[in-house]
Amino acid sequence: MAVTRTKKVFHSLRESKRGFIGCLIVLTVLVIALTAPWISPFDPLKQDLKIRLKAPGFQSAEGIHWFGTDHLGRDIASRIIYGSRVSLQISLMAVSIAATLGIIIGLMTGYFRGSLDSIFMRLADIQLAFPFILLIIAVVSVVGPSMENIIIVLGITGWVVFARIVRSEVLSLREREFITASKALGSGNGKIIFLHLLPNVAASCIVLATLEIARVIMVEAGLSFLGLGIPPPTPCWGGALADGRTYLFTSWWLATFPGISLMLTILGVNMMGDWLRDFFT
Repeated sequence: MAVTRTKKVFHSLRESKRGFIGCLIVLTVLVIALTAPWISPFDPLKQDLKIRLKAPGFQSAEGIHWFGTDHLGRDIASRIIYGSRVSLQISLMAVSIAATLGIIIGLMTGYFRGSLDSIFMRLADIQLAFPFILLIIAVVSVVGPSMENIIIVLGITGWVVFARIVRSEVLSLREREFITASKALGSGNGKIIFLHLLPNVAASCIVLATLEIARVIMVEAGLSFLGLGIPPPTPCWGGALADGRTYLFTSWWLATFPGISLMLTILGVNMMGDWLRDFFT
């Protein structure tokens, strides 16, 4: 069975150029992030004002700076490589928290209905009434910018999307014949929820989680750009864009290469998410 599913996945990837390119980009970013200490040509935190704002291809005494150096003489390529670790770590952990909370709430509210459903759905309505990015900025401004705070804030505020989608599917599934049959056989609520309902909503959750990863990467970069994200000198793509905006017309490479990295990563994740949506439907 596992071999058949694997063949089906690879066959689908061969048929979908968009899915193949998206998975290739995501896999490349993952490999770069995991192997950053070994493939990074320089220390991303090391400053050398003697080689500040050097153009791409500049060769210093320590080696070639393929993407140039920034205003503090730090190697941009190394900071992009290490920045991928920050973006992926925050997005994966934040989406994991949001998905866990949202799926559990969606399963419970959709299955039990009643006052539990009313309470959580009204909380969801209240949260959706505020613009998401403004809500994030307000909360992060209060708790302070740090990787841990950003993960927690993005995770807690991201449960709504998962909860509403899972709830809508559970409302339909709970009336199906296999749920009625399971109840007739004496299955408890826990068994029905986690052994029957959860597997049937898993595909939608996987697709949604993939698309949410791209959104969280963008939000994290935006917060770092505004100075509310990862505090310096930790390498991050949003912070690199913020540093480069001052030198955009004189040293274009400071913002261009981090921007391209951010764009390609989000594009790859979205393309992979579109393929997963088509694959599961």
